[in-house]
Amino acid sequence: MLYPFMTLDDGTEIVHSEPFYVDGKEKVRVVFEKPVYGGFKHAECIIPDYSWEDVSGYSSEEIDELLGITKDLSAVIINLARNGGFDNASSF
Repeated sequence: MLYPFMTLDDGTEIVHSEPFYVDGKEKVRVVFEKPVYGGFKHAECIIPDYSWEDVSGYSSEEIDELLGITKDLSAVIINLARNGGFDNASSF
């Protein structure tokens, strides 16, 4: 399941997954999508590794900007992921 997180000023939507585990390590998928003429730009970042998957339409400079946003907000995103997104953020 993906939970809405925020919309940036340029229309980029950010959503995140529930926590999942790989080799016993907790991870969260952060997905970025931005509408562009003819479709969407799309990229997925796995935190806390900050590894990128399924990048389409974003330049390396744009990915660097998204990485900075992700790093700045990763603690908040992980906490929300553990608690079921903003809808269940009362324990936040």
